[in-house]
Amino acid sequence: MDQAGRPTRIRWRIIALIFVITTLNYADRATFSIAGESASRELGLSPVQTGFILSAFAWAYALAQIPGGALLDRFGTKRIYAGAIVLWSIFTFSQGFVGLVAGLSAVGTLFALRFLVGLAESPSFPGNARLVAAWFPGRERGIASAIFNSAQYFSLVVFAPAMGWLVHGFGWRTVFWVMGLVGVIAAALFVAYVHGPDRHPAINAAELEEIRAGGGLVDMESTARGSAPPFSWPNLRELISNRMMLGIYIGQYGINVLTYFFVTWFPIYLVKERGLNILEAGFAAAAPALCGFVGGLAGGLISDRILKRTGSLDLARKTPLLLGMALATAILACVWVEAEWLVVLFMSIAFFGKGVASLGWAVMADVAPPRLAGLAGGVFNMFGNIGGIVTPIAVGFIVAATGSFDWALAFVAAHCLLTMAAYGFVVGPIRRLELGE
Repeated sequence: MDQAGRPTRIRWRIIALIFVITTLNYADRATFSIAGESASRELGLSPVQTGFILSAFAWAYALAQIPGGALLDRFGTKRIYAGAIVLWSIFTFSQGFVGLVAGLSAVGTLFALRFLVGLAESPSFPGNARLVAAWFPGRERGIASAIFNSAQYFSLVVFAPAMGWLVHGFGWRTVFWVMGLVGVIAAALFVAYVHGPDRHPAINAAELEEIRAGGGLVDMESTARGSAPPFSWPNLRELISNRMMLGIYIGQYGINVLTYFFVTWFPIYLVKERGLNILEAGFAAAAPALCGFVGGLAGGLISDRILKRTGSLDLARKTPLLLGMALATAILACVWVEAEWLVVLFMSIAFFGKGVASLGWAVMADVAPPRLAGLAGGVFNMFGNIGGIVTPIAVGFIVAATGSFDWALAFVAAHCLLTMAAYGFVVGPIRRLELGE
């Protein structure tokens, strides 16, 4: 470790790599939403079957959050996260072979493989939150968390058109094969470049002290293995029974309903309801995603600026979140417009607002007990991804029952209001939770 000179800026290289990894993470989640129309037609899938397949990822992802967070606390981020990337890439690659093996149910096989992708990806966002808590002082956590969280939008800006082009030109199976191979390359980069702050070969003492003085948990990774308390039901009960934590968890569920509508049904909505072909849908999905990306970065910058000026975590985290969710209700306007460009406009407004509001992981870095950061983040992401279970199935049943997406859009807008209520009336003052409170 270099001991002299001005502070290095290694933490920004770390968050840039995490942004790339998370971009791939979300692209792998969205593979079937892009390939789904062609795959469903070839494999003979109904809307309800498609809804269950789209939800399979979230069933596993939600259920595995608590064990995944506990593993991160117990064994450290690097080992668990790197293994996760390799596994989810293998399972993504394997989906390209569905329907080619005689005697295997396409529905059952796709559900199983997407379920396994969800299991493998479960440590990723709690791992991101741990890295932000370790690498960033409090005053920079808003933008750092916004950077990796905005990858969910950027992934669709880049990969929705690319995957649409692959489906259009080479068939739906190539989407899974290409994304699986890219993921294995990403795992190698992660292993080579991601370390804890106190053991990174390129950081100097000045940056390390800057992070530590600002509240960064610089030795989190060094002390993780074997020192974190093992998973226990009392620890879990204490997290869930705390009013602040419960409000944060409910809010993340509401936000993720909008997220999962976009990464599962939105391209299919553009094809079935609005008459676009899959290539057009891929490019149309990119515009709201780009707005979500811009909104995500804007929300982080606004939050950190409010914190710097006022010193109030409440104002810094809640103000962008509440205003952003209010904008996100614009998704409901799509019920009453006919022109495709207006649909894209209102979806873009909604996802810009959702991006501004996506500060949940910054809040987790602010409030999680240090020795249970992985578990707290796992519970947070479990609640959030219940939205990923509910949304694809609910939308599938709504579309099957009504023949339209209108009530599905109302379902999504209602969850924007739920998030506002959770942060406005349940969370209370935002502060780090001390065990035993």
